[in-house]
Amino acid sequence: MNTVLKDIEDDMRYLQLLSQSFPTIADASTEIINLQAILNLPKGTEHFLADLHGEYKSFQHVLKNASGNIKRKVNEIFGNELREAEKKELCTLIYYPEEKLELVKAGEAELDDWYHVAIHQLVRVCRDVSSKYTRSKVRKSLPDDFSYIIEELLHERADDADKAAYVNVIIDTVITTGRADDFIIAISHVIQRLAIDMLHVLGDVYDRGPGAHLIMDTLGAYHNWDMQWGNHDVLWMGACAGNEACICNVVRLSLRYANLATLEEGYGVNLVPLATFATERYADDPCTEFMPSTGGGADDIDDKTRLLTARMHKAITILQFKVEAAIISRHPEWCMDSRLLLDKVDYDRKVCTIDGREYGMKSCRFPTVDPADPYRLTAEERTLMDRLRHSFTANEKLHRHIRLMLGHGSLYTITNGNLLFHASVPLDADGSPKAVTLYGGHKYSGRELMDRVDRVVRSAFQADTDWQERLFATDYFLYLWCGPDSVLFDKSKMATFERYFLADKDTCKEEKGLYFTLRDDPRVCDRILDAFGVTAPNRHIINGHVPVHAASGENPIKAQGRLMVIDGGFSQAYHKETGIAGYTLVYHSRGFQLVQHEPFTSTEDAILRGSDIKSTTQIVEMSAHRMLVADTDTGRELKRQIADLEKLLYAYRHGFIKPATFNKAWAEERRQRYMGDKGSKK
Repeated sequence: MNTVLKDIEDDMRYLQLLSQSFPTIADASTEIINLQAILNLPKGTEHFLADLHGEYKSFQHVLKNASGNIKRKVNEIFGNELREAEKKELCTLIYYPEEKLELVKAGEAELDDWYHVAIHQLVRVCRDVSSKYTRSKVRKSLPDDFSYIIEELLHERADDADKAAYVNVIIDTVITTGRADDFIIAISHVIQRLAIDMLHVLGDVYDRGPGAHLIMDTLGAYHNWDMQWGNHDVLWMGACAGNEACICNVVRLSLRYANLATLEEGYGVNLVPLATFATERYADDPCTEFMPSTGGGADDIDDKTRLLTARMHKAITILQFKVEAAIISRHPEWCMDSRLLLDKVDYDRKVCTIDGREYGMKSCRFPTVDPADPYRLTAEERTLMDRLRHSFTANEKLHRHIRLMLGHGSLYTITNGNLLFHASVPLDADGSPKAVTLYGGHKYSGRELMDRVDRVVRSAFQADTDWQERLFATDYFLYLWCGPDSVLFDKSKMATFERYFLADKDTCKEEKGLYFTLRDDPRVCDRILDAFGVTAPNRHIINGHVPVHAASGENPIKAQGRLMVIDGGFSQAYHKETGIAGYTLVYHSRGFQLVQHEPFTSTEDAILRGSDIKSTTQIVEMSAHRMLVADTDTGRELKRQIADLEKLLYAYRHGFIKPATFNKAWAEERRQRYMGDKGSKK
């Protein structure tokens, strides 16, 4: 008892504040009952995606079908009641209700009958996906127009003889009042939303594919998500912050994959000045090495556009080498001078000297490079660079998307016993976290390194950051993109120059950091998890960054199940390399499942023929018991809240705090809130 009294006395200031939210004994007791009940609900379903690389249509479809989870539920609910074709039709209606309704209305003779059957089926699916949530949480997901109607249908069953007429009249009235289409669209979106409780995006939304801006728009409206930044994401962050090397890299990658939709249509970046400059300066250059890569947008352009793209590609690449040199020269502590190669070229003999050895150049046309001062920008290049910089730094939509990434994202996340990050934790040869030098010469490793780098990234966008610190932060985006000890790169070098210009392929080798060679060892993974304070009994590292070559037999599950690598190649450019089209890791109340996706055909095909992404599910780890909210991080927080409320009850009952005067009207309003008659506290 003395311990309880001491806790009450120590927490009195906090309990006084808590009493403002729960001013009576009845109120505090009701909240405890509510929270205890929530603890015993099944754990919500988490979905983990990585390396989306602008593939908006595939991403959108995976969200709509919940990585095949909705199809699985339709099969479980209807079994042999429906033919396979009918179940496929129902799934398509849930995924794409607006488009499917147009097709149905064009060909269905008995539309009212179809509406009646479809709505009953949708209600059954919605009832199933909502069963693990509280009524108040389901209510929050319902659209205002149909909130009452959907809630009534979810909690009243047509097979209940006493309520059958009531349910049927609701559905009939929805149809006769001309609201059937709107209702079907609304309940389909509710099913999509409830099928995924939490979405984790493990980096690389940007580059390669054409729809990164559309993915960010979708995430901005999504109900519950977080993000672990990838190297391609921080590249765009750096461009937005004004890092000229990042700007050039962003434009170069867009041209390399002939993907200008994100730049020009998504963010309105004007590339006409670059096209004009490239046409003038590289008019007699075939730019063979700079032809856009196949497998993406390059497959859909004509030869004239392909040549213009190649010339723009080369022009921005040479500009990139020059502005990178200025940043690298400002930071000798990065030890990246070996990346400065324009001054290592003998332009007459057409060779480049690296580490004392000469390598032949595939081409040696550099009309804007002065051999006596190779990193100096020409007046035209300076003007072009200034215009591009303004296009990124003054771009309202890009800034809005970067704010989303900053608000919902971080370098790493620890959730429900899982450590999430995009790429790497730099390691020493013994598997211990490596000390890396940051601003001011200070060294950090492991979790502290991640935390410090996270702050550096954020400081580039904070108005009150000291100008010197802000300059370092802006420069540091280049190191994060291609620095040897970067937590988002972790390779010996980025061999951009070598890939374009040197014939010897050995020069293009990028040695991976020790994390990638040691991560198969469960002891190393345990050491990393210990360093980050992840203590759950079944703990894991989940990351992406390096595509898993499933076609070659590589297993995404490593280190005896402690590590899951879920970059399966969403980007079309990776499909031939990986043999698949991405992974989704699903963590539900019964354990982990890894869903392996085949390439998505098209949205049009999905609507017209009911085609779905073909997916293969692999059981990764199953729990011995069905996990409840009590077993999650949310559950642990709710238990702390319950403990605080129990202290408040003790304080009320023993006179430490006086409860509010009983008010009958106020008490009735509180009762209605908790009983679900209107609104909700939770």
